[in-house]
Amino acid sequence: MHKSEVRRIVDDTLDEMGLRECADRTIGNWHLRGISGGEKKRLSIALEILTHPRLLFLDEPTSGLDSAAAFSVIQTLRQLAVDGGRTIISSVHQPSSEVFTLFDDLCLLSSGECVYFGDAKLANQEAELDPLLKYSTTEIRERLVEKYRISEYAMMVRSTIHEITKIEGVMEEVIRGSQASWFKQLRTLTKRSFTNMSRDFGYYWLRIIIYIIMAVCLGTIYYDVGTSYTAIQARASCGGFVSGFMTFMSIGGFPSFIEEMKVFTLERHNGHYGVAAYVISNFLSSLPFLLTVSWASASITYWMVKFRPGFSYFAFFALNLYGGVSVIESLMMIISALVPNFLMGLILGAGVIGIMMLTSGFFRLLPELPKIFWRYPVSYIVYGSWGLKGAYKNDLIGLEFEPMMPGQPKLKGEYIITDMMGLSLNHSKWLDLAMIFVLLFSYRLTFFLVLKVKEYASPYIRVAYTRFTVKRLERRASFRKTLAMTSLSKRHNPPHPMAIQEGLNSPMPY
Repeated sequence: MHKSEVRRIVDDTLDEMGLRECADRTIGNWHLRGISGGEKKRLSIALEILTHPRLLFLDEPTSGLDSAAAFSVIQTLRQLAVDGGRTIISSVHQPSSEVFTLFDDLCLLSSGECVYFGDAKLANQEAELDPLLKYSTTEIRERLVEKYRISEYAMMVRSTIHEITKIEGVMEEVIRGSQASWFKQLRTLTKRSFTNMSRDFGYYWLRIIIYIIMAVCLGTIYYDVGTSYTAIQARASCGGFVSGFMTFMSIGGFPSFIEEMKVFTLERHNGHYGVAAYVISNFLSSLPFLLTVSWASASITYWMVKFRPGFSYFAFFALNLYGGVSVIESLMMIISALVPNFLMGLILGAGVIGIMMLTSGFFRLLPELPKIFWRYPVSYIVYGSWGLKGAYKNDLIGLEFEPMMPGQPKLKGEYIITDMMGLSLNHSKWLDLAMIFVLLFSYRLTFFLVLKVKEYASPYIRVAYTRFTVKRLERRASFRKTLAMTSLSKRHNPPHPMAIQEGLNSPMPY
């Protein structure tokens, strides 16, 4: 589809939903205010009708709205149904009289039983019984159910359902998935995600400021650390802070990840784009911000502490920080896909990152870690151990430090790495850096697989959870008592009105 055609469809949708003024206002003043509750409702509906669905299901489109906003939303939906030839099915609780008059057909349910199904304007005729004030709520419902069961509307519904069940074959070809090419999806998602990240001050801009402040604090504490004997521990501590705590601060993006996953879930269910396009676009859109975080922080800390002079050493320091921050971002994306609860996700993420820091080789040297599990394989699959080893090699190799006692020979950086820290020099620092990016790729791949598995497994998980919940409720005495009272009451009730409809157990529109 040509870009001009897409633009026209979007403009028409904005006009149909009464969002033109909102769009013009928000584009220029996004940083001043958001959109109102009614505008959010209409925006969510507009996103669904962009693809021109023939059938649209809406669950409580008026919930949380005042009477004027509710009437505006339903009136817009009615106009869409009339002008666009769409069928719109909506569930509404306690609509106002003005909203009720906008509906064409009505399916009225009470305690799971059909009380009325037919023309909404004729529903009041069904309720014209004897004065109902003398009856209890249960008796009123039973009388309404019985009257509908023997009405012409119920007979018409049963006849229509019977005819529908005779239809065989596919009546119309259904188009599944996005009609845009994969690269079009990737380009559009990357642009949108980058725009959202740029507009949301708390997504990256605030974190960039915090990182710069932290870099200044770190630089002043370890300012011109030098090459004395005590500087050995100071340099190691500074490297440990950068590889551990400064990357740990990326957990601050988790709230934004949670909100982003909600949008992804909705759009993925509608088949707007693929999982791979989403994962790659998220990485590409965040790349400029994470590079800014790492290079800005590295520029301040590196020159204030006065690590090894030379651009290649500085570049390694900055790339090492970028790799660690990106890995933590990827880890938090995985957690946001697994645990959609903000508090649980934050606790889980902090716990996992804490374990990574413990096995990175700073709090306890890598050779001294328990060989089973913590040394092999945990220390090899966390970014911290590779980042810290690379940082030590980048800073210490080629330097000489004052001895602990005057008169003793100076300590070379290689000796400190191998004998004092127990690390090997069999491979270069660039391999350590490359392993961080291998882990970054692995984490992103894991994020992709989690989304795919969750997509296929979520229906089975919901069914299993529902069964578990029902069994748990059945073990409660209060629930069993309520169930027994309901069963006793139904002995005197007429049969379920839909139970006699050709073996079907749910009504269908006609």
